[in-house]
Amino acid sequence: MKKVFELEDLDCAHCAQKMQDAVAKLEGVKSVTVNFLAQKMTLEADDDVFDSVLKKAVKEIAKVEPDCTVVL
Repeated sequence: MKKVFELEDLDCAHCAQKMQDAVAKLEGVKSVTVNFLAQKMTLEADDDVFDSVLKKAVKEIAKVEPDCTVVL
């Protein structure tokens, strides 16, 4: 499954790269792209683990930039 999520209050391109790197390391992630200009994250993972991967991704994003919100 591949889904696109809006990111609110993503402040810098460097933070976007750090988020992308952190989420990419999570088990179950096939691919991830965090686009600073579009303020979006594209996440791809297997259907059976997608929800748990998404929860972990949201936590990793909060660690990098606590003010950034993933619109689910």
